[in-house]
Amino acid sequence: MTATWISGPAQRRASRPAEHHPVAWYVVAGVLTTGLQELLFLGARPLTGALIANIVAIALTTVGNTEFQRRVTFAGLPVSRLRLHLQSAGTFAFYASYGSLVLVSLHLFTPEPSATLQAVTLAMASGLGGILRFALLRWWVFAQR
Repeated sequence: MTATWISGPAQRRASRPAEHHPVAWYVVAGVLTTGLQELLFLGARPLTGALIANIVAIALTTVGNTEFQRRVTFAGLPVSRLRLHLQSAGTFAFYASYGSLVLVSLHLFTPEPSATLQAVTLAMASGLGGILRFALLRWWVFAQR
């Protein structure tokens, strides 16, 4: 028997997919996006060179990742459309410039890095950037008010 006479009948609220584990969903999306990004990078690199391939890969994966975060990781939380678009543009700009800087820096240490070394280096940099992005998403774009 429940004590409904104390607090009234229990109310069930609709839960969002990532209500209890937003970090886990964020990591899943990040791993999948980074993997896809690296495959796109490796596919485009022979045709365009490393810097352009990185930017193309980031452009193609940023929108999908942001939409996944909105629909799953931060589902049900209020979001300003302007903030969401600014976040997407900011994410692209950050990863494009950050990835380019990482690739240029890699060339300082290894004049002729292999495609694999470049991809691994970009993936590691993406992981570090992902930590910063989660904080930005959690406390600015999808901030609970």
